[in-house]
Amino acid sequence: MNAQVLSSADRTRALEVFVAIAEAGSFSAAGRQLGITPSAVSRTVHRIEQRLGVRLVLRTTRSLTLTAEGRAYLQAARRIISDLDDTEQAIADLGAPQGRLRVSAAQSHGRLCVVPLLKEFAARYPHILVDISLSDAVVDIAAGQADVAIRFGPLPDSSFNARRLGDNRRVIVASPDYLARHGTPQIPHDLHSHNCLNFNFRRAEPTWPFRDEGRDYALSVSGNVEANNGETLGQLATAGVGVTRVGAFSVAAEIADGRLVTLLEAYNPGDREEVNAVFIGGAHMPARVRVFIDFLADRLRHR
Repeated sequence: MNAQVLSSADRTRALEVFVAIAEAGSFSAAGRQLGITPSAVSRTVHRIEQRLGVRLVLRTTRSLTLTAEGRAYLQAARRIISDLDDTEQAIADLGAPQGRLRVSAAQSHGRLCVVPLLKEFAARYPHILVDISLSDAVVDIAAGQADVAIRFGPLPDSSFNARRLGDNRRVIVASPDYLARHGTPQIPHDLHSHNCLNFNFRRAEPTWPFRDEGRDYALSVSGNVEANNGETLGQLATAGVGVTRVGAFSVAAEIADGRLVTLLEAYNPGDREEVNAVFIGGAHMPARVRVFIDFLADRLRHR
């Protein structure tokens, strides 16, 4: 049978059957998955091999193995099916963005800054299912763990797209109770006599940046508690455990009502961290991803 005899639909179905065989590990299991008989699966593979003139599958009574040509065909089949799915979704999105949108955000920033925006987004785009996960772990976008990841700090060079959502201003804070008991630091070096609460990230160094008379420097600090998010550090500082340096968004309410006091602002070197939305762009980027990033960029910029 030559390639011209098969319709586009037949060839797409053949690709789906071949992928199912490789993933299920047998003709019978693939048949059950697809709702067809094992003999129909076998005939499909035979037709592909006959058309290509190569053996794709080595089959015994107990196992199924792909040849080198079979592995190459499987890789191409998966890519074609994925491209077709993305294209169909993009076309469907022309009417109204729809489908599952997987979002990853850091715990504190997600809870305080992103989740409060979802009510408005859900009302505007009712056909998008927002699947949000809050974690300080870095997800693998390439492996499909998220469509959009909101990340802090410098981004490594990669093939991903990034859109800047804003800046995270960092502040040093302590509670009035703590300061009454331990004194208020007047210059950065006074922190050496204070309990400084830090992040426990690998990338987080136990130094805080300062600027004095135009000179930038990093001061080593230490304390007896570390945490993986700014909200927890802010809570500890509010309880009078020590002094901490966190994103202003995570302690904005506590500063506003006086439960925390900002310190050493005259020595703040413009301590900020970029906030970016990271995603896979390109011609086939689903509309649901695009509208979500546009929405975030607009709302977070105004915040």
